[in-house]
Amino acid sequence: MIDIDGQQFGVVSMKKTHVLLTLPVPPSANRYWRSAQGRVYVSQEAQDYKRLVRLLASEVEPFEGDVAVSINIYRARKSGDTDNFLKVTFDALKGIVYADDSAVVEIHAFRKDDKANPRVEVSVHKR
Repeated sequence: MIDIDGQQFGVVSMKKTHVLLTLPVPPSANRYWRSAQGRVYVSQEAQDYKRLVRLLASEVEPFEGDVAVSINIYRARKSGDTDNFLKVTFDALKGIVYADDSAVVEIHAFRKDDKANPRVEVSVHKR
């Protein structure tokens, strides 16, 4: 676990068929893509988030095959659609917990509010 601004993030538990992570809240999908001069690219904010997730989950080996993901998003304020947080989080976990997001065959997503402790709790089970 790594302390970031007084909050603990990283691998909570890891087993052969299951991993539980606590991550910072990702940037919204609305801030994920940028475009300039006719070119679309991943924003610096999204790239930074992906690097942070890779660091936080550095001890995790990607599951091979299909996985089921349960995700609890605890927002700091009452804004942001659930699906906007999912894309960035799933992309950040690609190559870390699963080889590719096409391996995700089941998703359970919940949005909650926690102003004092915003975070994303991700549980990934090998199927």
